[in-house]
Amino acid sequence: MATLFTRIIDRELPGTFVWRDEQCVAFMSINPLQRGHTLVVPIEEIDHWIDASPQLNAHLFDVAQKISSAISAAFGPEKVGLMIAGLEVPHLHIHLVPIFGVHDLDFANAAKSVDPTDLESAAGAIRVALHAAGHSASASQ
Repeated sequence: MATLFTRIIDRELPGTFVWRDEQCVAFMSINPLQRGHTLVVPIEEIDHWIDASPQLNAHLFDVAQKISSAISAAFGPEKVGLMIAGLEVPHLHIHLVPIFGVHDLDFANAAKSVDPTDLESAAGAIRVALHAAGHSASASQ
């Protein structure tokens, strides 16, 4: 059975995408810790990041770095936090979160719901920054 993220990747479920290439996608978290919280997810269903090939992990982190730079440009946080938790969905995903303090990475503070127009607005800001940096794999909805 396909994971929730595979269903989003395959567009069976809605997702607000900022990146798509042959190996991975990135889309906005529907329970963001902060505005701009983005998930980088491989297209291949892999549960645990230690089971991914070194090449795939390198690609995911390269994409995460590009998107983090865009998040930084779009929202001006002190840092962009990166976390691999993987407990909520059994499909490898990297959380990229604009942070001003370590408390911004506490999942107890995640939004319970977000207006889709707010997600699209945040995604649009990230796409603009990706495009400005010359990255062609940024995606629209």
